[in-house]
Amino acid sequence: MWIFLQANTQQLTDTVNNTLASQPIAPQTISLWGLLDKGGFIMYPLYLLLVIAIFVFFERFLAIQKASKIEGNFMSMIRDNIMTGNVSAARTLARNTNNPVARMIDKGIQRIGKPIDAIEKSMENVGKLEMYKMERNLNILSLIAGIAPMFGFLGTIIGMVQLFYGIASTGEYTLNTIAGGIYTKMVTSATGLIIGLIAYVGHNFLTTQIDKTANKMEAASSEFIDVLQEPTR
Repeated sequence: MWIFLQANTQQLTDTVNNTLASQPIAPQTISLWGLLDKGGFIMYPLYLLLVIAIFVFFERFLAIQKASKIEGNFMSMIRDNIMTGNVSAARTLARNTNNPVARMIDKGIQRIGKPIDAIEKSMENVGKLEMYKMERNLNILSLIAGIAPMFGFLGTIIGMVQLFYGIASTGEYTLNTIAGGIYTKMVTSATGLIIGLIAYVGHNFLTTQIDKTANKMEAASSEFIDVLQEPTR
């Protein structure tokens, strides 16, 4: 009787073990912040670069948007005032309008009476200054786009050195240990690449907006010169 019960107990134990072994093991889940935290101390410079990139992008975006706002009838009013000989009204309008085109036209109005080449040169100088104002700090985004991936790769290399140093010191290495160490250390590389991509896209987007504003400035300059030459045709 005792042998029979012992055999049944062993059979039940084997059945339970086989059932547990056949069931798939639920994969471990980790939150995004938990994953980022495994990147180590190198993540803090990357966080700082991300904050700087976002700040510079929105600061420049708002400044460029403000500079690109030009009233549709601005040049028409300038032309009407100049054609009627009311130069002072044209200059007042230009001085009271806060955008690069108006400041460039104001410089041209101040030079009325001088040779066309001198007027164009003066307006061109103002245009270059306005372009410099719009492009200010854009090099920061370009710099972040270049160094953020490098910081990420540096973090991965440091993590790999630490991983293999630990393996060499303890002599304990398994596939799980190596794989777990590698994927956590590659978090810095992925983060650096993402931040660099964000900075690169932001830089190119702002450059495109500046080019559009520059085209408006060139068009307004050409129209102003045509207005000055029109009475002599």
